[in-house]
Parts: sequence; structure tokens; C-alpha cells
Amino acid sequence: MNELCDLKVHINGHHTLHLHQSVMCAFSGRLRTMVKLEKKKASRKEALSIKLADFPGGAEGFELVARFCYNNGRILLCPSNLPLLHCAAAFLEMTEEVCACNLLAQAEAFVNGLYYWTWADVLTAVKSCEPFTAAADASGLLERLISALFSKITASPETPTAIAAVGTPNRSSSSCSSSPDTVGFGRSSSTKTPESMRPCVGRKWWFDDMTSLSPQTIEKVMRVLGCYGIENKNLILTRFLLHYLRAATRRPAMALCKEGTLAGLADTAVHGVALVGGTAFSCRGLFWVLRIVSAVGLSKECRHKLERLMGLMLDQATLDDLLVSGDDGGVYDVNLVMRLIRVFVGSEEEADAPSQRMRKVGRLIDKYLGEISPDHSLKVSKFLAVAESLPDSARDCYDGVYRALDIYLESHPALSLEERTALCRCLNYEKLTLEACKDLAKNRRIPPGVAVQALASQQCKLHISKPAAAAAAKDGRADPSRTPRRVACAGARTRSASVDLDGGSDEKELLRLNLQRMQSRVVQLERACKEMKDQMSKMAKGKSSLGAASCHQTGGRALPRLC
Repeated sequence: MNELCDLKVHINGHHTLHLHQSVMCAFSGRLRTMVKLEKKKASRKEALSIKLADFPGGAEGFELVARFCYNNGRILLCPSNLPLLHCAAAFLEMTEEVCACNLLAQAEAFVNGLYYWTWADVLTAVKSCEPFTAAADASGLLERLISALFSKITASPETPTAIAAVGTPNRSSSSCSSSPDTVGFGRSSSTKTPESMRPCVGRKWWFDDMTSLSPQTIEKVMRVLGCYGIENKNLILTRFLLHYLRAATRRPAMALCKEGTLAGLADTAVHGVALVGGTAFSCRGLFWVLRIVSAVGLSKECRHKLERLMGLMLDQATLDDLLVSGDDGGVYDVNLVMRLIRVFVGSEEEADAPSQRMRKVGRLIDKYLGEISPDHSLKVSKFLAVAESLPDSARDCYDGVYRALDIYLESHPALSLEERTALCRCLNYEKLTLEACKDLAKNRRIPPGVAVQALASQQCKLHISKPAAAAAAKDGRADPSRTPRRVACAGARTRSASVDLDGGSDEKELLRLNLQRMQSRVVQLERACKEMKDQMSKMAKGKSSLGAASCHQTGGRALPRLC
């Protein structure tokens, strides 16, 4: 074509193409209208200039359209360029009214045969829509492609090998959009819910292929299938979303989507998990779900729903499950564990007696306390909150709490006497074994007053147990519930009441001596403190010289050692 280009087309404000009016306007109704308007405004003969904003595909898309026009309405269509050409033809109004066998008609004819495409072809076409999702969605093309995609899945749910040549008769747009529903992927009804909720084993073959799609496309997929948000009642799609979110968090390019689209997908996945509860997910599986959805953002409502499920199954959790990384400066998310405990305790409050489930959770929390105690950022109040979150009946023995407390005191040497005393309030001295009580009495990190209370409780137990055991022996029967408490160690041998009494006398005497020694030291400390207060009061009255002499006389005497 020897004629000079007489049309400038500015594409999306970034690119300019020089073309011929006669060629482009012969196929595009929109360009024809815009050129006529510009000719009325232009006063001199020069190349007309028009601007196209929000053109699908930008300069690349318009160049493909120009090739179609300059090639007398012929272009090779394939799954990769079909979405671009279809949306561009719709944008430029390249219809049959403008020219016979125009681009839009050719693209529509190609789309009508998409159910004969292979799985890879349909997936490629869906992915090609992502740069101009809004245009593809507005034209209805994206929904038709998604319907075809899931028709391929349902045609061969076990393996993709049979999909290469699978085809179905041509269908209208409305029938295409409803085809997934006929096989359990679409809008769930009351009659289809049990089938759609049937647990699946492992992940499906198409999970990995679908992870290549953008979060916006996956959201559109869920909406087309009627399973977005609270409408998600499909277990297979729920598992796919979890698989997709896990893969998305490993890609740095997804960081910008975390606060928006990925969060919506996470909520959708949680709604699906909450619907099936423990029938399809174990307690460890729920913790796995929490880790995935927390990485991309989760609404408070969905978090509460998921944590309630986890709390009701807390007795099935392990220590590794509870060690969730913290996001508030701590090593572990202690607040999460406390919320789970509250849910579990609330569900067990109606029981008259402590259940085995409650005792199992008590042992688990004791292990958890021992694991988090070395954390230097763990505050005293937080440690106490975890230790006191369970009722006293959840523990038959408090040795585990004492061990965790000892680790915490060792890891936090700067704690004041008041803080150490406050920490010890989580102990039930009557439920400490004799071995643990002896260790507590000798522990330099334990305040003296606490050690006195612990020894006194053990002495009181011995006083009570000896007459009871004697009465039982006199009756000729041994009542295990009234015999003196044996040294509580895992795997200790069972002893008779008589052996317990013989050994208990020596232990009782040792406890009495330790208690007297501890009380004597406390009295000495109080006396020394009283003397120091008297000296300070004399100094405050202005008798500096006498006060100095008094300090010199008494200062050489050291305070009595407590331990």
C-alpha cells in the first residue's frame, strides 16, 4: 500500500500506531464512528488522531487486530490468542453489520468448539484472559472458558490422560455455565450436598495445573461455580483452595494480593472447612489449615469459626501442633493456645466430673508450658494465664507445672521477689509429689514463704493420712484412697499400706525438720529487717553521728543466709 498513513491511534496513552483509515474502518464500527467525528472537528487536511483507553491487551492486542484488517480479514486463531482477539473485536465493534465474516464472528465460531479442546488448551486460554480480566468477564468469554475447564475435570476425574480428546456437543453459553453443576462442582442443593461433601483422598490431578492461575481468576472460578464465600459447600474445591493458597504464599509475586483477593479465598476455604468439621479434617489438619490461611490474611469471623473447631478437638492435638509461630514479638503464639483452651474448657463445663479428655489436655498444656518457658519475651502474666487457664480438676499432679515454673525462673533471673511469688500461685501444693516438694524446698529461685507453704501442705497431708491408714489397717482392709500419698513417679511400684506407714515416719520427721529450719530462717530475716528499719528511722531524725556509729557497730554483722 503506497498511500501515506492518515490515522494515528493512541493506545491506552502509551503507544501510537500509524495506520490507514480505509483499512481499519472497513472492519471496525467503533473506529469508523470516531473517525467521522474527528473529521468534523478537523479544519485542515492532516492525519487524524484518535485515542483508545482501556483497550484489551494494549498495543499488542491492537497490532493483532491491525494484522487481521491488513490481511483482508484473515488470521490464524489459537487458544493463546483467542481471548485477546475476541475481547478486542468486541471493543472495536467488529461485527457482521460492519463487514461479513468479521473478526468477532470468527472468534465466536472458534469459541463454540472449545469443548473439543484439550485440557492444556482450555487452561492456556483461561490464563491468557488475565491481563484483561474485566473485558473477558464483561464479554462472557471467561465464564464460558471456566465452565469448559471444569467440564474437562468432571469428564475424567481420576486422570488427565483421557482428556486430550474428550469433547461434548456444542452448547450455548447458558448451558456451558451450568455444566459443572451437573457433576457436583456447581451450586449445591440439599440433595447434592452429601455427595459434594464426601471426603476425597489426596489431591486431585488438576490441583497443580490450576495453581498457575492468578488469584483474581481463581476467585472468578469460585463465583462461577457458586462456591465463593459462605456458599462454599464443596470439599474438593476447599482442598483445592488450601493447596492453591499454600503454593501462592511461596511465590513472592503474590505479596501484593495478600490483603485482598487471597484473603477472600482464605475465608472461602475456612467456610468449607467449618462445614465438614472433624469429619474430613483431623486436629493436626486444622492446625495446618490455620497456618496456611493466616499467612494470607483471615477475617475475624472465619478465624473464630476455625479456632472453635480446633478448640473442640484440643484433646487430639500434640505439642508440635501447639507450637505455632507468634506474630506479636513472641516466639510462639500463646494467645492462640489460650483461646483454644477457653473453647475446650467451655465445652467441658457441663460435665460433673473431670473427663479423660480434660486430663489429657492438662498433660498437654503442662508440656506446652515447659516448651515456652525459656522464651525471654514471655511475660509473667502470660505464663500465669496459660497455667491457670485449666480448672484444678484437669490435673491430678502439678509436678509438670512446677518443672515449667522452674525453667521459667531460671530463664528470667531478673524477676523480683513479688513476681516470683506471684508465679508460684499457679501451683497447688497439695497436688505436688513429695519428690517435687523436696526439690521446691531446696530451690534457691523459689521464695522462702512459698517453700514454707509447700512443706506445710505436705506435713498436713502426712498428719491426715497416718490416722486414716491406721484405721483402715485396724478394719483389716486397705483403702487406696486413704493411704498416705506415695512418691508420685511414673512407673513406681505399688506398695502396701504397712510399707507406706513405715517409710512415711522417716519422711515425716525429715519434713518436720526442714519446716522448722525454714521457719527459723524466716524469723531471723524478719528480725534483721526490723533492726534496719529502726536504724533508718534514727538517721531520719537528724542524729547523723549516732546513726553512723550505730551503723558501724551493727554493719559488720551479716544477714542470716536463707538457703
